[in-house]
Amino acid sequence: MRRNGIARKCGIPLVTGAAVALMCSVGGWTVAQGDEGANQIVPAKLAVSEFARAIDDRLTVEIPGQPGAVPTPIIDDEAYLRRVSQDLIGELPSPEEITAFVLDHSGDKRPKAVERLLADPRYGENWGHYFRDVILYRRTDDRALRMGPAVDRYLAEQFNKGTGWDQIARGFITAEGDIRDNGNTGLIMAQMGQAAEIAAETARIFLGIQIQCAQCHDHPTDRWKREQFHELAAFFPRVAIRPVREGDKRVSFAIASRDAAPRKVPKNAKAKNDPEHYMPDLKDPSAKGTLMAPVFFVSGQELPVGTKDADRRQELANWITSDSNPWFARAFVNRIWAELVGQGFYEPVDDLGPDRKPSAPQTLERLAKEFAGHGYDVKWLISTIMATETYQRETRSRHDDDATPFAASCPQPLRADQVFDAVAAALDIDEGRFGPPGLDSAQRGLRGPRVEFSRTFGFDPSAPRDEVGASIPQALLMMNSPMLNRAIAGGSASTMLGKLLADKADDETIATELYLRCLAREPNPVELATCLSYISSTNNQTEGFEDILWALLNSTEFTHRK
Repeated sequence: MRRNGIARKCGIPLVTGAAVALMCSVGGWTVAQGDEGANQIVPAKLAVSEFARAIDDRLTVEIPGQPGAVPTPIIDDEAYLRRVSQDLIGELPSPEEITAFVLDHSGDKRPKAVERLLADPRYGENWGHYFRDVILYRRTDDRALRMGPAVDRYLAEQFNKGTGWDQIARGFITAEGDIRDNGNTGLIMAQMGQAAEIAAETARIFLGIQIQCAQCHDHPTDRWKREQFHELAAFFPRVAIRPVREGDKRVSFAIASRDAAPRKVPKNAKAKNDPEHYMPDLKDPSAKGTLMAPVFFVSGQELPVGTKDADRRQELANWITSDSNPWFARAFVNRIWAELVGQGFYEPVDDLGPDRKPSAPQTLERLAKEFAGHGYDVKWLISTIMATETYQRETRSRHDDDATPFAASCPQPLRADQVFDAVAAALDIDEGRFGPPGLDSAQRGLRGPRVEFSRTFGFDPSAPRDEVGASIPQALLMMNSPMLNRAIAGGSASTMLGKLLADKADDETIATELYLRCLAREPNPVELATCLSYISSTNNQTEGFEDILWALLNSTEFTHRK
């Protein structure tokens, strides 16, 4: 009994059976009573709001700030609802939602708004679009774009169901089947089944490590050796992309395993379908190279040459997503933090590693460990970050090199699909009228009016945001798009502006409605006075409001998340 008492005092596990019957919090610790009456004392998980405060406090200690530097104020309710709506569902809130949120005086309305939006099906669609772009943007063959709708559907379903990021990652690494039906085949299809390219993207996306820089020589700035890259590539030589045919017509591709050795291969020849991976001989490119066994460079865990494809990829997936591998959680936390706050602990978001120095290592480590402890729950991570004061700060330019990290939020350019959705929502555009009939939301990204926006506004979501700028083609599209010009027309009874003008509302009411629709906020006194003065000077209410609406749609505030 004395030993049990000391053990309990020190927090040493005492459970001999399953500790599931009774849970109660005691002074920050959880006492679990098992089915045999034994107890286990383990750290209690903090509530989201409490943990968010701990993250803010840790950042304050780690990054005290420049002399005289003051963090930006917390954003008001209009800006907050706009920000979380764009971050979670990729769309602006409606004027009615903004009004209701501002008039709601309850103290917990912000976390409740996050909870509501996380339950919205558009949450999964929005983040599915983001990770679709992460996976497909650095494709080696444009034929991979055919599976964009399948990747969208797969990711939207997983995010909306609350599937853990570890399960999603394992699904991509171990995927097989027809690319039309299995969206998790996107990673392998994007690299056309090439072992070296799949290995590079697997490490970059799921570990945030750019080990591909060691493909031809030892990494110039990290500790990774050339052999380690090719040992990672040795997990994928047996992946094959097979054509799927209906009669004599090729209609799709399928991911499959090819474990059989090719026939009649010359001794020193490079076999196109060799089931093993060889590190090329730099001195003699015509030689077959060095046979490589599959070894995971982070932990040194390995498999023997000859291991079947399914076993190779399954084991690698398990090792990558293991709790003992810290880079898996760090990479995801860093990426999501950067998307929500505008700046990552590591920049770029996919260039982590033991030889890189993050801006707040203790904060990142605590978030990563808690993320892993919550079963890699994506919704938990997002709601936690959104509960921090760091997330809720006003925006400041990201180009101030002397600024204290995370003292302000950084503006984010909207992705192409978000720009299109913002335009469609602001102008009440029926997307189905501008493309082939019968397309679902994912297919419209390939054949509908979204295509032009995707080509013009698309960018690599893993690229540093200061490298993503506005362009002349973007300005020309917003100015000259026939779809936009028809939808802006105030003289048509079928357009949003035409209906507003037909209601005979006063100019101030119409101007306010346009600001709410386009910018999710009311105009400030100066903006309102400018609008009213312009309408008065034009002597044509319809043309005046068309110009104002056009100016709002072409503002940087419209095309950026603030």
